[in-house]
Amino acid sequence: MIARLLSDWIVGVISGMGYPGVFLLMAGESACLPIPSEVVLPFAGYISFRGEFNQVAVILVATFGQVAGALVAYYVGAFGGRPLVVRYGKYVLMDTAHLDAADRWFDRWGSRAIFATRLVPIVRTFIAFPAGVARMEVRKFLLYTFLGSLPWTAVLTYTGYALGPHWDRILKFFEKLDIVVALVILAGIAYLVRRAWRSSRRGAARA
Repeated sequence: MIARLLSDWIVGVISGMGYPGVFLLMAGESACLPIPSEVVLPFAGYISFRGEFNQVAVILVATFGQVAGALVAYYVGAFGGRPLVVRYGKYVLMDTAHLDAADRWFDRWGSRAIFATRLVPIVRTFIAFPAGVARMEVRKFLLYTFLGSLPWTAVLTYTGYALGPHWDRILKFFEKLDIVVALVILAGIAYLVRRAWRSSRRGAARA
């Protein structure tokens, strides 16, 4: 029921709030909250198919939501920096090794790294924080975040629009994802427990 409950909640937010709901959900995802745009935007596209939303408006609202959320994550990284990662990064599966890799990525590709990663699932939601730590120029960060988010939101929204007549089948598909979601959650918990256990052992060894 996990996947279905998540999809029902997202549907409720969009149905109840309209465009502001789409904006807030997309901002939340881009600020590293576990809100899948792969569910939000197809449903918004389906609403467009029903004539209750304008498809172009959905794409623009979602894209600006992505930019807004990314900006929040950027400033968290800019002002919190590496000390924030050292202290709290383990709770979001991020450590200084990730920042070192991000620094190398920025050194090699510069601001274009933001555009490229916004088109990659999962990675796209975490790139803003390292960009803030690296103190990437804000104007370039916003521009490339917008340009990278636009095709992502457009494709997912259009997918929901195109699949509009078959939406009931899509909901049944989410029900089949429950076991997969449960396994992923369990694997994540096991990873965090193992990581905390290894850290405590290292700490005890140093003492």
